[in-house]
Amino acid sequence: MELERVLSFVGQNKEEYLQKLFKILRQKSISSQNDGVRECAVLLKELMEEIGIATQLIETDQFPIVYGEIISDPSYFTLLFYGHYDVQPVDPIEEWKTPPFEPTIRNGKIYCRGVGDNKGQFMAHLFAIKAMLDVYGKLPINVKMVFEGEEESSSSSLPAFVRDHKEMLAADLVYTSDGPMHESGAPLVLLGVRGVLCLEMIAKGADRDNHSGNKGNIVPNPAWMLIDLLRTMRDRDGKILVEGFYDNIQNPTEKELELLKRLPFNHQQVGKDIGYEKLNIDGETYYRKLMFEPTFNIAGFTSGYGGEGSKTIIPSTAKVKIDFRLVEKQNPDDIFQKVCAHVKKHAPDIIVNHLGSMEPSRTSAENELVRIVEKAVADNYKQAPIVMPSLGGSLPDYVWTKILNVPSVVVPYANFDENNHSPNENLNLENFFNGITCTCHVIDALGNLSI
Repeated sequence: MELERVLSFVGQNKEEYLQKLFKILRQKSISSQNDGVRECAVLLKELMEEIGIATQLIETDQFPIVYGEIISDPSYFTLLFYGHYDVQPVDPIEEWKTPPFEPTIRNGKIYCRGVGDNKGQFMAHLFAIKAMLDVYGKLPINVKMVFEGEEESSSSSLPAFVRDHKEMLAADLVYTSDGPMHESGAPLVLLGVRGVLCLEMIAKGADRDNHSGNKGNIVPNPAWMLIDLLRTMRDRDGKILVEGFYDNIQNPTEKELELLKRLPFNHQQVGKDIGYEKLNIDGETYYRKLMFEPTFNIAGFTSGYGGEGSKTIIPSTAKVKIDFRLVEKQNPDDIFQKVCAHVKKHAPDIIVNHLGSMEPSRTSAENELVRIVEKAVADNYKQAPIVMPSLGGSLPDYVWTKILNVPSVVVPYANFDENNHSPNENLNLENFFNGITCTCHVIDALGNLSI
């Protein structure tokens, strides 16, 4: 296959790709609010069928999986693309400069909820497939696609879907584009993700709020109950004190540590990009903490009165939302049970609710397919990609590596300042079109394995 003909075709059809992308972006698909998700799945199915992809909606307990495939030859290499069509809520709405579901181009960027996370990225795969079919009428590999509608809600239906459809999903490699590229602008090849466990703890005092003077020292304050409990769970140096929390952690290999030391890092630029210019950390520590160390994060703490002025009450309830980021060999269910045991020991009246989880995942940096993808990405961007053993965030990558038992790579196409999960989410036009051509390079490179 003459790849240059395909790349030239992509360059000539940018406006068509933008208009089709905008159609998907305008359709709300907020999974946590059940707002437009099914409608988006139907729209996506129609677009994939227009491209020539055999597509079906497969129902789950919540939102449908959009599954598509093109089987060129059963003996060919098979690549499975993963993405998600659901998006985050738009709050706070007042901080958006333009309507969050009306794609708008300003200064070389597309602004819209979901454009970077993840619609613009997985649509780049579809347009790469379309370009190859339009130019040659066929693909040099088999492709399969799984686009889910629950990733922003912990992908709760995806594991069962993969377990129930192993034969249909059989593939040689899984390829995902999600998250941002490196802060330097260099392309990335990610070989894993941290896992996540989300939970909430609820403390209750009296059955109603009480006057903080008339009942002070009499009625217990549930906010202090949670604060006292949290102090038993983490020390001042950040060490997590839940018994057994660090059991089973897989240490990085020599190859992974070698990759870590190569990663470029500018603490001042990173601090500026994340809005914390006091950041003072060296690169090796930064990446080790992001990739190979778990976290204990308080995502939200609510209790009592938070409005203007004061209201002198002893609140009746308090709630804390927590997420743990987990590293390879930690199991979210195991960690949840250990947290519950800790709470039972130190504050048995506090309620612990499981909100969602994903297992960590890792593909070997020495896998031959990883090297092929690296070269394809380098050919597209005209520079060698940065290879990272793990992403700091979480994706349901484990369903591929631990359920389907297939190696998996993540190659982000979004700009580092994409503002995913925040107001004014955006995707550079250049990043979008580069994503299309990068996918073309990857398909072409893997096509050599079909021969």
